[in-house]
Amino acid sequence: MKLTIRRIGNSLGVIVPKATLDAWGVGEGDALELTEGSIRPAARRRSSHDALDDLKRSIALAVVQRFTPREIRAQTLANLHRWRRQGAWVSAYDEWEGIATRGEDGELFAAMLGRDAAAVRLRQSMPFVGLLPQTEVRRLHEEATA
Repeated sequence: MKLTIRRIGNSLGVIVPKATLDAWGVGEGDALELTEGSIRPAARRRSSHDALDDLKRSIALAVVQRFTPREIRAQTLANLHRWRRQGAWVSAYDEWEGIATRGEDGELFAAMLGRDAAAVRLRQSMPFVGLLPQTEVRRLHEEATA
């Protein structure tokens, strides 16, 4: 499609057809990106919730790659025991406790690595912290923010 450069007030500009704007999912006040060869919708930033879950999932993946399910369960139960004594208990910990005590690897890995709503919710309260060295956790944080 060719667009014609037109005078708009004291400036020059182009009028982008509404059908194109609708297809791009943009409207009045939204930003477009002008490159040397094109005009396109500006890249949308991912939500901070998605970015945070990606970070937590990468931490969980690093744990799964380095530790056995038995080691993960042991750390999980030790943390949960300590947090219960300290009064730092949230409802997700009840679910994690059940996952850790039932001993089903598939259920553990699904909670740690799944992309469904339940796994995303459970990763907000990961009880297997402390397994990875701080340098590794720091590296994963840096990669996530790069």
